[in-house]
Amino acid sequence: MYKGKLWTMRQYAGFTSAEESNKRYRYLLDQGVMGLSVAFDLPTQTGYDSDHSMAYGEVGRVGVPICTLADMEVLMKDIPLGEVSISMTINSTAAILLAFLVAAAENQGINRNQLRGTVQNDILKEYIARGTYIYPPKPSMRIITDLFEFCSKEMPRWNTISISGYHIREAGSTAVQEIAFTLANGIAYVQSAIDKGLDVNHFGKRLSFFFNCHNNFFEEVAKFRAARRMWAKIMKERFHATDPKAMMCRFHTQTAGSTLQAQQIDNNVVRTTLQATAAILGGTQSLHTNSRDEALSLPTEKSAQLALRTQQIIAHESGIPDVSDPLAGSFYVEELTDKLESNALELIAEIDDLGGAIPAIENEFQQNEIAKSAFDYQKAIDEGNKIIVGVNKFQSKETDISETQQIDQKAVQQQLDRLQFVKNNRDNQKVESILRALNETASTDNNLLPVIIDAVKAEISLGEISDILREVFGEFS
Repeated sequence: MYKGKLWTMRQYAGFTSAEESNKRYRYLLDQGVMGLSVAFDLPTQTGYDSDHSMAYGEVGRVGVPICTLADMEVLMKDIPLGEVSISMTINSTAAILLAFLVAAAENQGINRNQLRGTVQNDILKEYIARGTYIYPPKPSMRIITDLFEFCSKEMPRWNTISISGYHIREAGSTAVQEIAFTLANGIAYVQSAIDKGLDVNHFGKRLSFFFNCHNNFFEEVAKFRAARRMWAKIMKERFHATDPKAMMCRFHTQTAGSTLQAQQIDNNVVRTTLQATAAILGGTQSLHTNSRDEALSLPTEKSAQLALRTQQIIAHESGIPDVSDPLAGSFYVEELTDKLESNALELIAEIDDLGGAIPAIENEFQQNEIAKSAFDYQKAIDEGNKIIVGVNKFQSKETDISETQQIDQKAVQQQLDRLQFVKNNRDNQKVESILRALNETASTDNNLLPVIIDAVKAEISLGEISDILREVFGEFS
């Protein structure tokens, strides 16, 4: 049941400097936020340092650039890492960002086994819907299960993956496809971990999910109810889990960015409030509410605060979170839950027939299904069969452009200067030695996390670590 865990995510996007993001973190902690979430810029997500030619024009644009341990230490300065839960939206380079956090915490005197939080670490949905992959699926899965194994031994309070349907839905999927493709990916991750010799009752307790919430109120409530029921059955019947906590579908919800409109942006507050309420009634454990201006730009601080206040009003004034599954027993909701579950199971069976999530991805099954659904949705809007208030009906002639977030270009140079300073003032012999060790480890079946942590402590950059792994694993295209 939702307990008012006030996560933030895109509130942080667009602050080009770790310094500015750190100020926002500390402000939000003062405002009653119980967990912090970091969104990283595209170069960080795809394994490039801020000074790489592929990073030009993208530094800090959709999140914080983190290239070295120095960046992470600035980002987490004065944040009580032993007390605050940290969520990191990162996939291809998840192991490296986790290593940065571990090293930063240890430099604060905080043992890694005290850290609480989640790393998204969900590469399969990148191939399906989002595109920030680096390596082919097989070595990518190896990195993910290495992280599972490492955290099971060293970081018992850490959630090792957030299996994401959010981006699948943002790409245009239906509610049924969001459930089916997300849980099919979850099946692939669990099987990969079992194949590595991990105990499903142990690592299964640290799995989490990340879902979207759209505008069809009752469908969304039923979607979450169906997903929870389905995952419990999958873990019990397919993977023979016996620990009830390993069967739980623990999930975070973010309201739907793709439903927000540039026209009449104040309407987006209503959309977000309805979506947040549906997520809570459906059983979400944590929540992020998008900001009203995200169809125009990255959110302003004023808009981010309003999104936070939306959660706080629901959490503390409405009474809605006080009851677990309050719509249970409704004939309509129960029938809709059964229907969504049945249709999603049919899709999972199709994926199983193709050999599982990874072969299905390689055959572009999920990608093609989403593309068809996205086309049908847009066609319905264009033809007026689906009403979007302020867009294809109830339009107004307003021309005012709301205040939007501006990127500080000075912060980009500040980031480049810090990166250059680190590279100029480190022990290069140690750097070369550790990079050789990383290459050797990547060429074996040994766990990558210990040597990656050694690397970040030696001020080796995210791009340099990623380049070594590119040499060994190749790149996916």
